[in-house]
Amino acid sequence: MESKMEAVETKSSGDLCDIDYEVNSMDYLKTGWETFKKNAGPFVGFTALFIVINMVIGAIPIIGNLISMGINGPLMAGFYLVAFKIFKNKQTVFGDFFKGFDFFLPLFLAGLVGGLLAGVGILLLILPGIYLAIGYVFSSLLIIDKKMDFWQALEVSRRIVTRHWFAIFLFIVIVSVINLLGLLVVGLGMLITMPVTACALAASYDDIIGVESVN
Repeated sequence: MESKMEAVETKSSGDLCDIDYEVNSMDYLKTGWETFKKNAGPFVGFTALFIVINMVIGAIPIIGNLISMGINGPLMAGFYLVAFKIFKNKQTVFGDFFKGFDFFLPLFLAGLVGGLLAGVGILLLILPGIYLAIGYVFSSLLIIDKKMDFWQALEVSRRIVTRHWFAIFLFIVIVSVINLLGLLVVGLGMLITMPVTACALAASYDDIIGVESVN
């Protein structure tokens, strides 16, 4: 999918916040599916590994949840990094799925701080929390692509998403429903729906913001 931002990849974060765009949810899902098909075996294998890792860690009393919080951001980033390479017609290897750990600290802090802010917003007034949860949807992708620090990524994502918050909210709802359906199929459907929807989110980022660097 051709990015709308290819010609302005060197823009500052302030310029990124000023861009306007359209949200094309069905196009993103189609691109997500096509991207998955180009690398189906590794995507399914990594998703299975992702699920097993979380099951094992989740069985550890008390600290299991803390460990999951630390590693899930980099693991999810692996889907995006591989999708980015496929968008750019670059060859991928299975090790690319683990390159999210190169950004461990900012990804961890973005997940922690973004989650806390959204959680407080939900506890206090509900709607502000939902607004922030959707607003931060591109933060991880900005970290791994634009090499932003965690707070800059959170704020740039929020400002970009705010322009068409409701349309992106609907896209995230569709993605969530697809993953729920995958979970209902004895959980096995997640082996497909999880990477497809991750690639769809990466496609939305590429269309709206534009992939600049490929590791």
